[in-house]
Amino acid sequence: MRALTILVAVMGVMIVAGTVALAVVIVQRLGGAAEAPMAAGSLGQPEGSRIGGIASAEGRVAVWVVRPDGDRLLLLDGRSGRVVGELRVSP
Repeated sequence: MRALTILVAVMGVMIVAGTVALAVVIVQRLGGAAEAPMAAGSLGQPEGSRIGGIASAEGRVAVWVVRPDGDRLLLLDGRSGRVVGELRVSP
């Protein structure tokens, strides 16, 4: 009888621990929507360039770059920070 009581107590603890672990995993996966910040880096623009403005939409970041040879609009991937598109802005 004593062994049965110990076995039931151990299984009860295992059920509670498993339920807590499952809840923690679910919360982590649901809360994982927050993205890691973009890594600092260079946009690869020539000397004398400056940022004229920044906007974000749908996981992308648009950066308006004022360059000596004309303005550019760079489209960056929000996760990696890589330039995925470039648009020359003509006067």
